[in-house]
Parts: sequence; C-alpha cells; structure tokens
Amino acid sequence: MTDWLQENVLWLIPAAPLLACLWIVLVGHVIRRQYAHRPLVIGLAVALVASLYLLTVVVPHGFGHEHEPSHSVVTTVYQWIQIGTIDIPVKLRADAMSALMLTMVTSVSLLVAIFASSYMKGDPGYPRFFAAMALFVFSMCMLVLAGNFLLLFVFWEAVGLCSYLLIGFWFHKPSAAAAAKKAFVVNRIGDFGFILAIFLIWQTFGTLDFQTLFESPQRIAEVLKSQPEMFHWICLLLFVGAVGKSAQFPLQVWLPDAMEGPTPVSALIHAATMVTAGVYLVARCTPFFVHAPQVQMIVAGIGAATALIAAITALTQYDLKRVLAYSTVSQLGYMFMALGAAGGGAELAVPAVTFAMFHMFTHAFFKAVLFLSAGSVMHAMGDVIDMRRFSGLRKALPITHWTFLAGALALAGVPLLSGFWSKDEILAVLAAASRGSEHGGFYSVILGIALLTSLMTAFYTFRAYFMTFWGDEKFPEEAGHHPHDAPPAMAGPLAILAGAALVVGLISGPTHLYAHYLHHTPGFPEGHEFPMDWLMMGVSSVLAIGGIGVAYLMYVRSPKTAENLKNRLPIPFLVSNEGLFIDWCGYKFIASPLRGFAKVCELFDRWVIDTLVDCVGFIPALFGSVLRPIQNGMVQNYAMVMMIGLLVCLITVLRALAVTTSGTM
Repeated sequence: MTDWLQENVLWLIPAAPLLACLWIVLVGHVIRRQYAHRPLVIGLAVALVASLYLLTVVVPHGFGHEHEPSHSVVTTVYQWIQIGTIDIPVKLRADAMSALMLTMVTSVSLLVAIFASSYMKGDPGYPRFFAAMALFVFSMCMLVLAGNFLLLFVFWEAVGLCSYLLIGFWFHKPSAAAAAKKAFVVNRIGDFGFILAIFLIWQTFGTLDFQTLFESPQRIAEVLKSQPEMFHWICLLLFVGAVGKSAQFPLQVWLPDAMEGPTPVSALIHAATMVTAGVYLVARCTPFFVHAPQVQMIVAGIGAATALIAAITALTQYDLKRVLAYSTVSQLGYMFMALGAAGGGAELAVPAVTFAMFHMFTHAFFKAVLFLSAGSVMHAMGDVIDMRRFSGLRKALPITHWTFLAGALALAGVPLLSGFWSKDEILAVLAAASRGSEHGGFYSVILGIALLTSLMTAFYTFRAYFMTFWGDEKFPEEAGHHPHDAPPAMAGPLAILAGAALVVGLISGPTHLYAHYLHHTPGFPEGHEFPMDWLMMGVSSVLAIGGIGVAYLMYVRSPKTAENLKNRLPIPFLVSNEGLFIDWCGYKFIASPLRGFAKVCELFDRWVIDTLVDCVGFIPALFGSVLRPIQNGMVQNYAMVMMIGLLVCLITVLRALAVTTSGTM
C-alpha cells in the first residue's frame, strides 16, 4: 500500500497542474471567465500536499541525520521509445533534491497564483494567463521529476516555451514581444550545449537513465580510466545549458527584459521556476562534476563574474522591477559560485551543493515577495514603476511596505534572516576552498568578489526601498489622489511569503535541520561535517549593515548626495546604468553582423537560387509555347494533326520496308 501511494504521488504532482491547464483551455473561456484561476489554485494545492508527503518519504527519519540511508522513489508512467538498444521510458524519479525542489516550486507557485487572481482581474486574457501558468508549473515539475536526460531535456524546452508565452503575454506591446523573443533565442544557445552533452553521455555510457548513471560508481570509474577527458567535455556542455537557462554571463541579457511580462510571471520566473533549472541541472549532475575540478572552477568563475556584473548594473537602475531582476541574476551567480567551490576539494562537493540549493530555496521566498510587492506598487501607481516618479509610499501602502521590507532585509543578508544563513554558508564554503586546495588563490579572488557583491546587494536593495517608501509622499498622475494598498487576495500571499523570507533560513543555521539533507541524495559522494565559519558570519553581517547604512545616508539623510555623485561621475554612472554595455555589445558585434549575414543570404536566395529555379521552370514553358498553337481546342485541327501523324508513320514504315527488301535482294 505504501509503495503504491508513493509511486502515485509522483505522477499526481505534475498531473494536478496539467489537469488544471486542460480544464481552463477547454471550458475556462466560456464558463465564468473570472473564475479561471480556481482550477490552478486547487491543482497547485494538491501538488503542494503531495510534495510535502514526498518530502517525508525520501528522508523518512528526519533531515538532520547524516547517516540515514539514501532513498528514492521511482515509477514508470509508460514506455516512450524502444528501438533496438534505445530504451527511453517516461520514468519519474524523486529523491531528497527533487523533493526539496518540488516543495519550493509548488508552494511559491500556489501563492503567486492566488496573488495573480486579483492582480490580473479584468484582463481580457485572464483564462489564457492561468492556462499558460498551469502549463509552466507542470513543465517545471516534470523537469524536476524526470528520471533520464532525454525526458529532462523535453521539459527543459517546455519550460522555455512557457516562459516565451508568459513574458510575451501582452503581445500587443512591442517591448513584451521583443523580450519574449529575446528570451527564447538566447536560451536556444545554451540548449544547444545541453543537447550535445546528452549525445556525449549516450555515446560514453550507452544510457541516459539517472539511476544507472549516478548510482554506478564502477561504471564511472571505468570511464575515468579509459576516457578521463570525457567528463570534462560532458560537464562543460551541461554547464553551457545551465548558463542559458539560469542567465549567467554572457547569456544573462534575457532575464532583466523578462520583467516585461505581468509581475506574477516575473515572480514565478525569477523565484521558483525557469532560472532555477540551471542550478538544479548542475547540482543533479554532481556525481559527474566531482570528476571535473577544472570545469567546477569555470562554474565558480562564471558565477562570480555574473554576480559582480549584475550587482554593478543594479546600483543605478530606476525601474524597481529591473533592480530586482538584476538582483536575481546576481544571486544566481552566488549559487554557481557555491556549486563551483567543490573544485577546491572533493570533500567540499556535498556542502557546496547543499548550500547552493539552500540559497536557491530561501531566495525563492524573498525574491517572490519582493517582486509581488513591486507588483503591488505598480498596481497602486497606475502601472508606473519608475522610482523617480513616486516616493514616501510607506503610509499609503502599509502592507506592501512591510512585506517589501521583509524581503529586502532577507536579500541584504541581515543577521538571523533567511538570506543571511544561506549566503553565509556560501561564503564559508568559498573560504574553505580558498584555504584547502592548490587553487586557493583562485578561490580567494572568488571569495573577494562574493564579499564585494554582498555589500553592493545590501546597498542597491535598500536604495530601491528608500527611494520607493521613504522621502516626501509623491504619486504619479496615473495613480490618482488616493492610491490603494494590496487587496486581500494580494495581501495574503505577500504576508505568507514575507514571513517565510524572515524565518525559512532557520531550517539551517542554528537548528542544523537542513545541514545533512542532501546527503540522502543517491549517487552523491559521502558528506563531511562542515562547521560554521564565524569569521564569515561576522564579515557578511558588517557588509550587510554597512550597505544598508550607506543607502540610508544617501537616500534619506542626504538625498542630494546621490544626484551630486551622479553628476561628478557621469561615465561610471552611464556604464553601470547601461549594464556595462554588454547588451549593446551583443547587438553591435553579434546580432548585427548575423543580421547582415542573414540579409546577404536572403538576397542570394532571392536573386541566385530563385533565378536558377525559375530558369529550370522556364524550360517546360518554352516547349509548351511551341506546342501551344496546336492545342487550340478546334477538333478539325486535331484531326489534321492526326492525319499528318498517320502519314508520317506510314511513310516511315514504307521506307523501312523498302530498305529491308533492297537489302534482301
């Protein structure tokens, strides 16, 4: 009975949002359009309960026990591909890591869906929005539950398709349509690397099944002995796929523009779905990455560069949602820094993955509340999101103010809040990598970048907070005279997410409840005790408080300081505001040349290829023009032609007979 329940819970988690999607598509447009959100809310509630049950199944005796046996739940839905030696079933597989991901995805998605039921009210595409959102969550759940690389890739692409549909939801807006296309195209670059990695895995191991690949140390040892360089290529290409999906340098350009979609979409993409897929992929493939330390150094280096670039860019943005978008890019860089820290020693592999996944878990809650709070501000300000056009909103929007503040404190890493515990552990594992490996100098640089980024994160987060909620009360014309705070359907999710942003970090840190959780993941190397780094905790606390203090001085105590600094340093301000011109360089040196090459190809196709094809088609027409006068529809002419043909035939036969007779004589 227990095994039956466990296996059926696996397919129930993705099936619930899928059924909600089908219901909305089939009847949502004709039966009470204003209630189109209800099937999704019910489906996500069912999926969340099933995910919580699964969480207790994979680690039956609690998270904090380091030496509990590994456990996974596997079920085969149906046989998909079976040709010769190719055997690819639709197999769902859950272990400690995937159970954690599913809990995060379903809980945050449920709260975002409830928020969106009020935020999107009155939109003509209301049913379409919730249908696309349901499909999005279904695809993400299937991605996490996939039991083999091919199934994972299918839903990797499905997640990309859903993000395209949701980012471009308001397709009548040119900026939204362009952002959707940009996200879709940029992700294809990373996906190309991912599919190449899958080909190499199949060629090397002869299977794509996770259980066979990750839980067979003997097979991995054989490949290491015969083809040691293969792991480096596989891991590098897997990371290329993660770079696209999780918006890492140089493919991070699509994520800030993704805010062109409705704010609930931004919260969903930036917090719980889409961008977390790349982090999950690298973490899932830890049994491969531990054998490719050079690739792990690349992972850490790209993560550090991304975090720093995004933090520098966020310092001077005026669009509230864009500040949060760059913050997401920066925090994702933190996660990849943690994942790459394992290059400093195999004993750091499990702590590195544990801390990266934990930061992803806490980040989902405080980033969701920040985006939804920004959406509440936008809702009250008549869709205005430029922070220069409003200020002093803490009295007019008290609920939004307090929930945004909770998320901002967590993101800044204020001591004892969720962001503090997860970010501090990343700093601790980077510090350990800098001390205990031959690449200590490299990881020391990475640690320095992480600390600098931590300071900037606290500053730009509270710059946005103070510009929005402090100062003289000012509203844009679009907001009217009496802006309204979040209604109950929006305020409820905001309050829950704000509470989670404050306390969810306690499952690690002082309680150690999460400390050994991922040790239960089958195929992971043996974990080691990782003590708290009190020095890093102290340094990160000082940086967080210092960044908040500088923001307070510049935007509350002396508001003229920021404007004066901008006037004195126009070039650094411009470089920061334009995102170090990375997007511009991409258009100038990559997109524009490719567009020019495409134009040349178009002209060649039109004037050379088409001309040759037209010439070939002209030959039958030429013959036809000769015969056309004969085919005039007049019976007497056809009879005359037949007579002429008959005479020609008779003459030919008679001549042949005459030649034959003379030859015989």
